[in-house]
Amino acid sequence: MVVQSEEELAEIFLQSDNLNYVFNQILRAYKERVYWLIRRMVLTHEDANDLTQEVFIKIWEKRDQFKGQSALFTWIYRIAVNHTLGYLRKEKRKAFFSLSDPESKTLSKLEADPYYSGDEMQLQFQKALLTLPEKQRLVFQMKYFDEMKYEEISDVLDTSVGSLKASYHHATTKLKKFLLND
Repeated sequence: MVVQSEEELAEIFLQSDNLNYVFNQILRAYKERVYWLIRRMVLTHEDANDLTQEVFIKIWEKRDQFKGQSALFTWIYRIAVNHTLGYLRKEKRKAFFSLSDPESKTLSKLEADPYYSGDEMQLQFQKALLTLPEKQRLVFQMKYFDEMKYEEISDVLDTSVGSLKASYHHATTKLKKFLLND
C-alpha cells in the first residue's frame, strides 16, 4: 500500500490498523521538514538531530491524541515547535544560572558546528535572528523559511492571523535594521 497524500496518511493514522507502517510513512514524509524547522530554531546540527528524534518519539507516544481535527502536518509541527521551545527555555535557564549569554553560546556552537557551511553573511543573519523575541523569530522562520501560510502558522501556534502578520512585520523591520547597521 502506497500513501499518496497527507489526507490519506492522516486517515490511515486515525484508523491505526498498521501503526508501524504508518509511522514509517510519517517519518519518511516529515522528518526532513521537522529537522529543518528545529535546526533553524536551535541552529546546530547535533541539537537539531537529537530534538528531531525526540519529537518523533513524542509523536509515537501521543499518536492517540491525534483526532484529525487539524491537518497531520499542523499537529506534527505543533509538537515539534512546543518541544523545541521547551528545550530552548531549559537552555536559557541553564545559561541564567551559569551567568552566560544564551545567544552567544548558541552562536559559538554554530560556528563550531562541523555541519555549518555558511559564510559571514549567513552568520550575521543568524545573529540578527537571535536578537528577535522568541515569537517573532518563530513566526519569521515558519513564514520565510518554511513558506507556511499565515493560516497554517496560526493553527500551529494557536494565535490569530492578525497577530502573526504583526509579528512578521516587526521581525522583518528589526532584521533589516540590524543587518543595515552592521
